[in-house]
Formats: sequence, structure tokens, C-alpha cells
Amino acid sequence: MEINDEVFKAHEIIKEGGIILYPTDTVWGIGCDATNPEAVAKIYKLKKRAQSQSMIVLMNGDKMMYNVFKEIPEVAWQIIELSENPTTLILDKPRNVAANLIGPDNTLGIRIVKEPFCFKLLEKMKKPLVSTSANISGQPTPKSFKEISPEIIKGVDYIVNLHRDKIAGKPSTIIKLSADSQVKIIRK
Repeated sequence: MEINDEVFKAHEIIKEGGIILYPTDTVWGIGCDATNPEAVAKIYKLKKRAQSQSMIVLMNGDKMMYNVFKEIPEVAWQIIELSENPTTLILDKPRNVAANLIGPDNTLGIRIVKEPFCFKLLEKMKKPLVSTSANISGQPTPKSFKEISPEIIKGVDYIVNLHRDKIAGKPSTIIKLSADSQVKIIRK
């Protein structure tokens, strides 16, 4: 099956510290093992992005979330359960991920994915996957594979061969949840 072949190939590259270009549940993304600081640094360099601008990570369920966050506000689970659209949650005090992914305020943005390729890749990795839009920082987010710049395409170690003709959905909603239960909508 095509999806399983692509999961295998992407996983092999990620295991070796490489970065991939892949379709997510929202837009085309650049990703790597979220526990590998050298791979994370490659993405910052490729995107020409300041390391103070953290990137999000994809996860496939509560086990992975509890591995990264000791405490998860109850409202996080309610938002995940009730969200009809892809939603990124920014949570406090992450651990077990590359330090260069963690925001200056000691937070990390995460999204639970349902998209089959991402879900299966996460199952195989057993680690979170970095996900950042496939563009140079400050440039528009590509709406399709055809809009991804040659610089990004040349800069990754592997391009997943799925959904190349699909038009991307809109970027995820971003909600920041602090340990004291404050909720702040960053992007609708």
C-alpha cells in the first residue's frame, strides 16, 4: 500500500536525523524528529527562521502528550475532543523534546493528528514530529505542493509522494492554555 511505503521511507530519513517535506492535515509541512536538536536546527536554517520563533509538533494521542507534558489542563482534552477543525494547543512546561523547539516562555505548540499518513508515521516513530509550514519565514504559506519554493524542495532530505495535487486547508486554529487554566486564542 502506497501510504505504508511512504511512512517507511519517511521514517528511515527521520531516524537518520533528516528532514522531510510532507502533507499534514492542514498544509504542506517540513518535519523531523522533535527530540533531535540537530534536525530541528536544520529546519530553522532552511526556513531562515529565528530560533525564538518556536515550531509546533504533531502527536497521535494521549500517551505521546503525557510523555511531553507532565500536567495537561482538563480543558485541553475538551478542546481536542470538541474541535471539528485542526487545532494547535500551546501548553506549559514541555519535556522530552529538543530544547530548541521550546518557546522562550517554556511552552510548546502541539496538534493531535487524524490524517492517515501523519498518524501512521507517528505510530512508527513513537516520538512527536515537528510540523512547520513549507515556506521561508515571512513568505506566504503554500496552498499546494506546486507553490512550494525550489529552495525548500532542494533543502529537505525526502519529499513524501502523497497528496501532491491536493489544495491545502487553512492553517490550524491556535489556542494557548496556561497551567492556571487561562485560555487565549492566538489564531482562529
